[in-house]
Amino acid sequence: MIKISDNRRFLIHSDGRPFFYLADTAWELFHRLDRPQTLRYLADRAAKGFTVLQAVALAEVDGLHTPNAEGHLPFENDDPTRPVEAYWRHIDWVIDEAAALGLHIGLLPTWGDKWNKAWGAGPQIFTPDNAFAYGRWLARRYHDKPLIWITGGDRKVETPLHHEILSHMARGLREGDKGEHLISFHPPGGGGSSQYFHAEPWLDFNMWQTGHTRNSDNYNKIAQDYGRNDPVKPVLDAEPGYEDHPSAFNLDNGFLDDYDCRKAFYWATFAGACGHTYGCNPIWQFWRPGYEQRSLCRHHWEDALHMPGSGQMRHGRALLESRPYLSRIPDQSLIASDNPGGSHHVQATRDAEGSYALVYCSSTNPVTIDLTKMRGNRLAAWWFDPRDGTARRAADVDRAKGRESFQPPKIAGPDWVLVVDDLSAHYPAPGSAFQQP
Repeated sequence: MIKISDNRRFLIHSDGRPFFYLADTAWELFHRLDRPQTLRYLADRAAKGFTVLQAVALAEVDGLHTPNAEGHLPFENDDPTRPVEAYWRHIDWVIDEAAALGLHIGLLPTWGDKWNKAWGAGPQIFTPDNAFAYGRWLARRYHDKPLIWITGGDRKVETPLHHEILSHMARGLREGDKGEHLISFHPPGGGGSSQYFHAEPWLDFNMWQTGHTRNSDNYNKIAQDYGRNDPVKPVLDAEPGYEDHPSAFNLDNGFLDDYDCRKAFYWATFAGACGHTYGCNPIWQFWRPGYEQRSLCRHHWEDALHMPGSGQMRHGRALLESRPYLSRIPDQSLIASDNPGGSHHVQATRDAEGSYALVYCSSTNPVTIDLTKMRGNRLAAWWFDPRDGTARRAADVDRAKGRESFQPPKIAGPDWVLVVDDLSAHYPAPGSAFQQP
């Protein structure tokens, strides 16, 4: 099972190994895919290095009244205490097939319109009492499965009743599985779980939804929660801009692409996030002809499997796992040159002891590094390509120089990661540890 690290910044396996939360938003996975389609999707995401699939038991797109691909509804008469066994057996099967590929399910018990309709199909079916009963039943059913609970579902907690429903559901989950699984909260666009539940003992780590706008400053959101010490909890961006989604839902702004997805990944993780969630507009809704095209969807989901952003996330994971993981801290003071922000924001992280530093340059502008933050006298610098996970040696430098300016390569693409290592640490070349899925 997945747990919180001793320093409260990261997720780990029960044996202490780091667990990198690399998720895909598969919201309609249980609802719209039949079994052969499910197997194709799971195999693709496992091969690309994902570790978590965020999916919803009571789906957003009329999940209570439109049957799943197997022809079943979740409840009798919309009553959360009267589950339809055939519907849940399909979810059992999906969770088991994902587990066989090493994938965890980030399982949302319900989408938010079932407790705060606001918009969407609804209906609102939850009360504090049946939310507790449902959470307890669900957690008992999946007490020994590899999953992470995610309450919420893209809605604001606007009233005391909303807060009570969600708290009761979380307590039901905790009672049902005896605390075996972590619990978080998926917030609405532009929001974070810490706004509603940071001090709640059931909330194990924080999530943000930084939204579908180009160059959203998710690094500031992550830094905000990273700085909380009341108590310290891990944090990640659980819904940044989706690949192939119109920026700010406006076609005039163009569609977000792999570059936008890379920026969100490196900005967030280098700011202190314990992982990251990728998303793709056709994938979350598993769109195909015959379905409503939500959020201006324009591609069949099976074609969208091959969009480049999904395959590039594993390179970021590989880079972070190739260096000491649990001692990593964010450190913007590494950057000694101007940081322009916006689309060209530079984000830095390093090992707490200074044995390595990573600097994400979202443009080919030169960047100057404060070498005094590093350990060791001789340092090796690399340019890591976030598109393909390869690296090229840039230079060997002396720490005694104090500062050094580095020019990103002006080939391949606009963004690069500068890797600076203490040569005496004998780290492998960046990216070499994850050449295969």
